[in-house]
Amino acid sequence: MFAADRFKSRWIREWIIFAVCLGLGGHIALGLLLHAPDQWPANSLWLYGLLFAFSVYVCVQLLRSVWWLWRGERAADSQE
Repeated sequence: MFAADRFKSRWIREWIIFAVCLGLGGHIALGLLLHAPDQWPANSLWLYGLLFAFSVYVCVQLLRSVWWLWRGERAADSQE
């Protein structure tokens, strides 16, 4: 029972991170459109929003991986 709950919470956490990254990517695209409308066409704003969102998601996952590696090494050092 606890393993299923842990599995569900892991997926829920990943979906929350993905949703936040989608929102952040949309805000970045909207900010670029509002601050430089001549350089960013509004008809392809959805594409820029998705590209920024996936870029933010990749960066967040890389930072999480580095964090877990660094945290795991520190935990191994403290156990010795």
